Amino acid sequence: MATVLKDDRFRQSGISEAEWKVRVDLAAFYRLSALYGWDDFIYTHISARVPGPEHHFLINPFGLMFDEITASSLVKVDLDGNVIGESDYGINYAGYVIHSAIHGARDDAHYIAHFHSADGMAVSAYAEGLLPLNQRALALIPRLSYHDYEGVALNLDERERLVADLGDTNVMLLRNHGTLALGSTPGEAFSGIYHLEEACKAQVRSLAVGRDRVLIAPEAAQEEVRRQMSRERKPVEGARSHYDLVWEAALRKAQRQSPGFDA
Repeated sequence: MATVLKDDRFRQSGISEAEWKVRVDLAAFYRLSALYGWDDFIYTHISARVPGPEHHFLINPFGLMFDEITASSLVKVDLDGNVIGESDYGINYAGYVIHSAIHGARDDAHYIAHFHSADGMAVSAYAEGLLPLNQRALALIPRLSYHDYEGVALNLDERERLVADLGDTNVMLLRNHGTLALGSTPGEAFSGIYHLEEACKAQVRSLAVGRDRVLIAPEAAQEEVRRQMSRERKPVEGARSHYDLVWEAALRKAQRQSPGFDA
């Protein structure tokens, strides 16, 4: 789907074409998250780094629901939490704390999604975390990290511990809190949060029959999946990555079912 500036008002406000494309992708990410039921009224957040050396990032205006967000309504902030430009809304400070920590520490964190879905919160409160109950979970577990709950994310000093717990992983369960995924592209971040949310949903359903009646995958199978997931995949020259294919398909879904995000 082509993403172009609608008119000169964006150029006049200092928004480059590169930033506008990121805005459209991020607004679509919000709309898709609402379609999948990952939103939490006006709470939780998805952010995206703005191209350029300033380390600015875009986040949702605090007061709009996910299915209301458009490319032009997104709020641009710096790593100190200052709003750049004009906005009719502020931002959720807890969202700033979490997202600024990761954007500031990880060069590859161009997109970050953090949710409070019912299933994600349920598994985040499970003592054993994500269990090896199905293929999706098995693929996630070797690259999944955890961060212990410290209360509502309002304390800036938590950022250092969050980043340390995240390490070089791209998916995380925030204990007693929710889910998180990041990526260098919208497709990578969307794929990460989709698989984590679906794995949590499958676990909640599986455990409905009782912990002693679920089948844990055999250790040999777990090891084989770990080996498969760690195998280096060399991209074919000129070919689109599967993350690109995921995002192209996701954008088509957003355009069909929640049009207007690119306004």
